[in-house]
Amino acid sequence: MHFDFDPGSPTIWVFLATIIFLVAMMYFGIHKKIASALDARAQKITDELDEARRLREEAQTLLASYHRKQKEAETLAEEIVSQARRDAENMAIQARKDLAERLDRRAQLAEDKIANAEVQALAEVRARAADMAIAAAEKIIRENMSAANHKTLVASGIKQIGKSLN
Repeated sequence: MHFDFDPGSPTIWVFLATIIFLVAMMYFGIHKKIASALDARAQKITDELDEARRLREEAQTLLASYHRKQKEAETLAEEIVSQARRDAENMAIQARKDLAERLDRRAQLAEDKIANAEVQALAEVRARAADMAIAAAEKIIRENMSAANHKTLVASGIKQIGKSLN
């Protein structure tokens, strides 16, 4: 590249103006103001990064807490379901037991009724047989007995009753 140091050349004037501008800026301390602005900006960015890190750590802690609570809730739900199953099984066993007891009581009640019916039927049969025996005996006695036999039979019956009562 070729530099022309001719005072009429615009390149030299632009160069000198740039140098004067830079010297004026250094004189007035603009470089310090720019550096302090950049430092402030860097500090602000650092603070924001620290805040972001802190928020990220809080979020991770909160997320871990929620995961732990979720696991605890799942465990609790499993325990509740397990307890409900055990309770349902116990209730079913108790219901079966109660049903068996009721069926046994009803069977016993039915057997008692049958036994009572048998006793009553047997008593009725005996009474009926006794009635029939009396009727048959009465018929035989009427047909085979005469008046004299009748009087001796009554007298002998009265004597036997008298002996039985003493």
